[in-house]
Amino acid sequence: MKIIKTEFLIRKGFFYKSSEFQSILKQIENAVLSVTHPKDSRQFTLYPKRKGNGVVPIKKNFLEWLVQNGWLCEHRMSIASRLRPGPIDAVKKISDGRHFAVEWETGNISSSHRALNKMAVGLLDGVLAGGLLILPSRTMYDYLTDRIGSYSEIEPYFPVWRNLQIKDGVLSVIEIEHDALSEDVPVIPKGTDGRALR
Repeated sequence: MKIIKTEFLIRKGFFYKSSEFQSILKQIENAVLSVTHPKDSRQFTLYPKRKGNGVVPIKKNFLEWLVQNGWLCEHRMSIASRLRPGPIDAVKKISDGRHFAVEWETGNISSSHRALNKMAVGLLDGVLAGGLLILPSRTMYDYLTDRIGSYSEIEPYFPVWRNLQIKDGVLSVIEIEHDALSEDVPVIPKGTDGRALR
């Protein structure tokens, strides 16, 4: 898997300048780069079938790497607001007691908005030091399950999050993409996410 870009929507205060944040960001990048298909290969190759590949197994490989490096999966935030958001894909506790959150998109564009909003609320309430959403590029999107959220779809809304009044924290989005296309690799199976095939 390769990283196309990392876009920072919020980057304020002490935390983003800290070595702790740099270490967390490097771990996330390494987790993305560790995702391969087929699993025993050295790169991430997609079968070139439009809307043909599932996304849940891809996320699973990413989360496995994080868990092996001290992250917690499916973590629920305790926040002061009335919102009771669903669990976050993965979090890592930082030295001041807050957490850093990562979400890997497996739903549609509405799910992408919810993920960023959930992390923004965590920043506003002071339980998160940062949050990061991982989304496929528009090119990769073509070969994944229908209507999966993509970087290009969420990008026009970035000004909403950039204007949040956060004094100390990070909110960012990583755009990912496959390394190659080949009919010699198997299609990534589609799992189930609610009623939809993912």
